[in-house]
Amino acid sequence: MIDNDKSQADDDAVKKELEGVPEEFLDNGEDGASEDGFEKALDALKADLETAKQDILYAKAEAQNVRRRAEKDVQDARAYATTGFARDILSVSDNLERAIAAIPESLREDEKMKGLVAGIEATQRELEKVFGQHGVKRIASVGLPLDPNQHQAMMEVPTDEAEEGTIVQEMQSGYMIKDRLLRPAMVGVAKKP
Repeated sequence: MIDNDKSQADDDAVKKELEGVPEEFLDNGEDGASEDGFEKALDALKADLETAKQDILYAKAEAQNVRRRAEKDVQDARAYATTGFARDILSVSDNLERAIAAIPESLREDEKMKGLVAGIEATQRELEKVFGQHGVKRIASVGLPLDPNQHQAMMEVPTDEAEEGTIVQEMQSGYMIKDRLLRPAMVGVAKKP
């Protein structure tokens, strides 16, 4: 009887110790059933691990894409930061060109005006040099076919001297900043009379 009481006390202690343990982890004496449960649990954990690995790979790829986009945005901001200022200063360049073009030859040769003319021309050259340093370059126009990405046709000029669609007159110079259009050239395009 002592053995029976001891056995009963051991069973009670085991039951008390196993309280709160999920059913799938308990071995109810059925060897095959516990191995199947263990295999199922192991397969579920492996599947969860694979899913977590995929999620990590996707998160890493997304982070890399965000970093690349941010780097490109920073490069673009640096390259095109002066766009607004450059667009505004183009009118100064246009006025210098008009001033030089408006000086008659007689005044260019006059000793009193030579210094003024030389100063205006030097200012224009310096402005062009600064444009070049900042990636602002003039768009070629006259003699080329009309390119709607760089030229804005303002009028058609009837002529036999140029092929139809060729630019024969430039009313206002166009400019690019790096590889972007800053201002289109305003041009006159040849058409058959």
